[in-house]
Amino acid sequence: MPLRICPGSCAGGKLVTMAEPHTSEHDHHDHNHGHEHDPSCDVAHGRAEPSAGDRVLVAVFATPVAGFLLRYAGDAGYRAVLMEPDPERAASAAADGTELADSLDAFTPGTADVVVTDHHRDELGVQLRDALASKARWVGIMGNPRHEGPHVKALADLGVPAAEIARVHRPIGLNIGSRAPAEIAIATMAGLIADRNGKPGGFAF
Repeated sequence: MPLRICPGSCAGGKLVTMAEPHTSEHDHHDHNHGHEHDPSCDVAHGRAEPSAGDRVLVAVFATPVAGFLLRYAGDAGYRAVLMEPDPERAASAAADGTELADSLDAFTPGTADVVVTDHHRDELGVQLRDALASKARWVGIMGNPRHEGPHVKALADLGVPAAEIARVHRPIGLNIGSRAPAEIAIATMAGLIADRNGKPGGFAF
């Protein structure tokens, strides 16, 4: 019979079988006597919804990574939005049900995390320049952290000061050895959540 382990704050750290109801009278007793109640336990067991607050994830450029990123962000309670300057690509994304935005002006200051998902596009510099000039909370770009990214020259050519260019986060996700688009999106979301929560998250590369 399958077993599961409940954390100490939830059920005294005991092993329970899958057949044993987790909300039994005994478990209810454990929750209310002898252990300090942990609200995160309610979230883990589906008794409360995690509150993300007023959070927006803006993926720039319609890429495979952006598709997964927007999906995961929506599941995590973010408003998930795509910015795609190419009209044909934007129309294709909209047809798939993706919410589009033309600029960051529509979002409450300090709520948007902007992730640029392609560093080879001709529009790279303009998109990043506008993101830095906006009231976005966080701006980052995908890329290998072992060498200077093309965004540096693209922004410098547009006259963006070095101090502003340095605000662009790179790398943007946790170091989990991700390679596939879905894995990169997971690493990115984990990094953003850690940053928002003031946690180290394991960013070391």
